[in-house]
Amino acid sequence: MPRKSFPLSEVYRLLEPGPVVMLTTARGGRANVMTQSWHTMIDFEPPIVGCIVSNRGYSFNILKSTRECVISIPTVELARKVVGCGNTSGRSVDKFKKFHLTPAAASCVGAPLIAECYANLECKVIDASMAARYNLFILEVLKAWIDPSRKHPRTIHHLGRGYFMVAGRVIKLPSKMK
Repeated sequence: MPRKSFPLSEVYRLLEPGPVVMLTTARGGRANVMTQSWHTMIDFEPPIVGCIVSNRGYSFNILKSTRECVISIPTVELARKVVGCGNTSGRSVDKFKKFHLTPAAASCVGAPLIAECYANLECKVIDASMAARYNLFILEVLKAWIDPSRKHPRTIHHLGRGYFMVAGRVIKLPSKMK
């Protein structure tokens, strides 16, 4: 099999496993939403998620100080809004207004759910010890919400440099997982 060297700076494009999500935070009565694709499941029960939030972004200090957020999972219908949020800073723009997203009250955290998203996960930071060095926050999911009318939601997956893949056909294979 022929091989070609691949730039180390683009390795992330090969490993992106999960859907692009929108992470909401709130402080002082002002909500913000950022687009994120660097996250991973760490444990099942309780659900523990690791996520990277850049220290150059507006959300980093809010998440660090409030220690809570919501991870919202959009579908392909929201793709342009998701990318728009990712290309805009919350420091100077109310992204909920600009991109016509609807904040909805969460039950366990002060950050809002995004009503248009397929799923919303209310989270608290349980470990920020790696945030200063790696921008890594460890979150525990406290409450999960889904839209039951969507049986096979088509999520978007970041491939880098403006390219995305849309989750498509669903297949079922034998599994011992319940």
